[in-house]
Amino acid sequence: MASLFQQQKTIALDQTRFKVICCGRRFGKTTLAIERIKHKALSKPYKIAYIAPTYQQARDIAWEMLKKELQPIILNANESRLELTVRTQKNEESLIILRGWEAIETLRGQAFDFLVIDEVASMRNFWVGWQEVLRPTLTDTQGEVMFISTPKGFNHFYTLYHKQNEDKDFQSFHFTSYDNPYNKKEEIDKAQTELSDNQFAQEYLADFRKVEGLVYNLDEREIIEPVDVSIKTEERIIGVDWGYRNPAAIVVLYLKDKEWIVADEWKQAERTTAEIIQVLQNKLVEHRVRRIYCDSAEPDRIEECRRASLPVHEANKDVEGGISHIQNLFKEKRLKVCKNFKYIQEEFNTYQYAEGKDGKPNKEEPEKMNDHLLDALRYAIYSYKPIKKIPAQASPLIQAYQI
Repeated sequence: MASLFQQQKTIALDQTRFKVICCGRRFGKTTLAIERIKHKALSKPYKIAYIAPTYQQARDIAWEMLKKELQPIILNANESRLELTVRTQKNEESLIILRGWEAIETLRGQAFDFLVIDEVASMRNFWVGWQEVLRPTLTDTQGEVMFISTPKGFNHFYTLYHKQNEDKDFQSFHFTSYDNPYNKKEEIDKAQTELSDNQFAQEYLADFRKVEGLVYNLDEREIIEPVDVSIKTEERIIGVDWGYRNPAAIVVLYLKDKEWIVADEWKQAERTTAEIIQVLQNKLVEHRVRRIYCDSAEPDRIEECRRASLPVHEANKDVEGGISHIQNLFKEKRLKVCKNFKYIQEEFNTYQYAEGKDGKPNKEEPEKMNDHLLDALRYAIYSYKPIKKIPAQASPLIQAYQI
């Protein structure tokens, strides 16, 4: 590890299985990743994957550097697939593959000894890709992972960084751009004069900051202790955002003392309509829900719900009006989120307006990214109208769970 400086060595020598590395720009994360891949590939027959946000980034960031570092021991280099076969110290073979997160499904069902996941904060639907595709690839091998990124608001990388507090297999590391002794301090200082305080803190100090142009302002005071299903409420409803490749999302909401409370969440990719209906049936009974508001863009799925005797309604899909309504609830302090529901908190902390031509947020156009639970929330709350009386002809399931 002669090529690594002290802070990089601290990470490399740590024996924790899953390392989460939060670092500033130009800290030397790619050098560290390449050095660890090289070490693993030389030691014994390993199957290794380096994953960047896109295929092109994988090629641009790591491919040429890997070929240069491993050139004496490369047995085969597949340029189109970004795959290297190299010779180990005992004359065996290791395989190194590079992939983009957009093609993460191609790794499903494989087995790996070591993964490097680079720029984690920029990866869409991260938890689905990690939990359903990548984590199972490490089961047989008891493989290791390096998660590397510069922060990007309080999104999934923030949650991952704090995973060490609940799982002993995780260890987090924090280093700034100043920690790389080869960076010129005056260059970083100059960047500080050119960027906003938040931008500099995030990009160079690797500090978690709220991104600019957030659609909603979820204050810490709006995050409350979990609520019991037995509490007295005026109403309980569910919002549903359909999905398959993109996750389907379900939000359960309680109305108590004129305040909406996010009381449950569910978000999963690649779930059939039948599987989603089963989840809805379970939530309906568990939370004693009377109405379900669904994305009206898929009438066939709504009809399947009706055949299953679910009390579904087509949601009002006025995006601008719905967002304004939710924003007003926050202003009036009438929307709360139970602290144990991390996924919707991540969405609140990352859902932002697209950047306009002037570089400022365009408040007419939220970015369609990491918003599935928030869409479900909006469908439910904005579509809700108080029930004055349960009709006599209502289904037995609705009658049984009146509040």
